[in-house]
Amino acid sequence: MTWSAKQYSTFEAERTRPVRDLVAAIATAPVRSAIDLGCGPGNSTEVLAARFPEAAVSGMDSSDDMVAAARERLPSLHFDRADIASWNPAERYDVILANASLQWVPDHAALYPRLAGRLNPGGTLAVQTPDNLGEPAHVLMRAVAADGPWAGVIGDTRHPMRHPAEFYYALLQPHCSHVDVWRTTYFHPLAGGAEAVVEWFKGTALRPYLQPLSKEQQAGFLARYTEAVAEAYPALPDGTVLLPFPRLFIIATR
Repeated sequence: MTWSAKQYSTFEAERTRPVRDLVAAIATAPVRSAIDLGCGPGNSTEVLAARFPEAAVSGMDSSDDMVAAARERLPSLHFDRADIASWNPAERYDVILANASLQWVPDHAALYPRLAGRLNPGGTLAVQTPDNLGEPAHVLMRAVAADGPWAGVIGDTRHPMRHPAEFYYALLQPHCSHVDVWRTTYFHPLAGGAEAVVEWFKGTALRPYLQPLSKEQQAGFLARYTEAVAEAYPALPDGTVLLPFPRLFIIATR
């Protein structure tokens, strides 16, 4: 499953706002080393580096396209291509940031404690994940995928399991001195109506649905999905759609 830095960055300002809120909540000081897991095109790494200008900040992502974009954006920082699921470095960090990336990685029961174990004493694991699988946009993705000529290819497509706040608190509490969990719903004004909502999700959640399809199937799927989105997210008089987007935040201090 490939990623497009260009598509992801279409709504960069909106996608970056949650990581600004997350990074602002990190209380660890001083910070000498920090890493951004699933750095994407570098927008979240840029926020991290600005928050801790004295730290050695690095990033990693599983996508060549994303790593190339991050390197071009922040040439003074170090970026690697790596998979979060198998990432287990010898060194420890004062801050480990994972902004909208861990939802793509399975087995959170093992993953989150392992990441906390790579922190220095007093270090912080800062995580933000979309918490929107119950939102109309996702419900409609699944419904349209299961009802059409493409159903045999993508009808059973599902995103990795996500858990409620209580799960993550109970999971991290034995490994950390303090765990703070909260949920925020952002309302993103998207100019362009239902088509803008679809463009947003083409950069993320729609990818597993679209990539297995032929060009013709993609066009049919997107047409039907856009029609359903237009009903679920009616445009305001100026044509703008206000897209609700809930996100789960975790600050875990070792």
